[in-house]
Amino acid sequence: MPPFEGWATNGAGRTKTDSNIVTVDVGGQIFQTTKQTLSLAGPKSLFSRISVSHSGPPFIDRDPELFSVLLSLLRTGNLPSKAKAFDLQDLISESQFYGIEPLLLNSLSNPSQFDAFNLEKSLVLPLNGRNSPSTIATTPCGSVHVAHGSKITSFDWSLRTKSTILTQFTAIDSLLAISPSVAAAGATDFSGLQILDLQRGIVKESLNWENVTRSSSTVQAIGSSPELLFASFESGRRNSNSIMVYDLQTLTPVAEVGHSEIYGAEIDSAIPATKLNWVSGYNLLMASGSHSGPSGVLGNIKFWDVRSGNMVWELKEKVDCFSDIAVSDNLSGIFKVGVNTGEVYFSDFRNIDSDNPWVCLGDRRKLVNGKKEGVGYKIESHGNQVFCSKGGNIELWTEVVMGCSKQSEDKLEDRVFRKNLMGRVKDMGGSKITNLAFGGNKMFVTRKDQQNVEVWQSSGRGF
Repeated sequence: MPPFEGWATNGAGRTKTDSNIVTVDVGGQIFQTTKQTLSLAGPKSLFSRISVSHSGPPFIDRDPELFSVLLSLLRTGNLPSKAKAFDLQDLISESQFYGIEPLLLNSLSNPSQFDAFNLEKSLVLPLNGRNSPSTIATTPCGSVHVAHGSKITSFDWSLRTKSTILTQFTAIDSLLAISPSVAAAGATDFSGLQILDLQRGIVKESLNWENVTRSSSTVQAIGSSPELLFASFESGRRNSNSIMVYDLQTLTPVAEVGHSEIYGAEIDSAIPATKLNWVSGYNLLMASGSHSGPSGVLGNIKFWDVRSGNMVWELKEKVDCFSDIAVSDNLSGIFKVGVNTGEVYFSDFRNIDSDNPWVCLGDRRKLVNGKKEGVGYKIESHGNQVFCSKGGNIELWTEVVMGCSKQSEDKLEDRVFRKNLMGRVKDMGGSKITNLAFGGNKMFVTRKDQQNVEVWQSSGRGF
């Protein structure tokens, strides 16, 4: 609170007024604060009831030291340094008692606290069973859902509370967090997209695509925008595919885009979308997929206007097709890691050349003995950075603003990106990375044949 809150000035100088001062007795220890400070807790919190006038100081039979920490949180919006002397679960329990857990969450797991250059492995979340994670999904508050085998294990934002449910799937290939307690899940060998209640362990709803052959439809990818849910389906006979668009709140179908029927040897139409990304800056859905055949790995990247159902741009991948692909609104571009070279490439939204769209950011290594260096590499964008896994290491790519940048023929400045290896020396290497995901102020990493999830966050943060 302001240092002179509750003081008024008259002709004789400062006189203290107690109309705004609130006194409370917590576990036998007296605290004083202002009504304005307590109001920051919200109208439904216990603090708001404390601020009501009493004949004497209200008594709360709770730990005064924990109360002191939470009162500091109210005053500044941040936890004091002495908070690290307490167990996080004790702080969570107290914040729930007083009704201010959202304030504690915002202080400890705020996305604005994410510092890509200062990340290090801080925690390992163990999973039950023998299966390693197949896919993970995160929420903005930092909770994470992990699919391993037929199970989904969920950790809350504090990563201290864990719950596991058993699903109908043999293995889960696609997972999307709709909320901390609801997820969409699908598999390439199981019909339908399931909306799961992770608290009760039940299927809330099952969504299916009615294809022409009336065969089962398996899920190849899931994505979302703030209002819509996207699912890429392929028919059980693998001769047709489509992307269904649903209202995220009601789960009713809104549109269908990218419907393809396979005729003869048209390989391009046989490729379903295996990754769906919403590009909010352009209100477009990016759908990408690849196929390995006798002539190598082929792929396509399509941008859809889901409201009109029209495809607004397409890129066919034939030379060094993507092993994985990411799109960044903040950096206004697409990033891929080449399946042949294992190098990172960039394509600028402002100047996409359909004949030669990619600029290699890496070392331009040549393919050696036909070996596909980039198989299994992952790439994801978050904030103003791009993260690329290569084996057991993670590269961090960041744009460098140059004072005197060269301009290309269309008068756009050439953009420069620089690479850094992430983590401390002891964090580097290890088994091959299979998933990268981001939530709150953390990065989550899974590795091949490892029954756990690594949590990376900025050094000095957290408990």
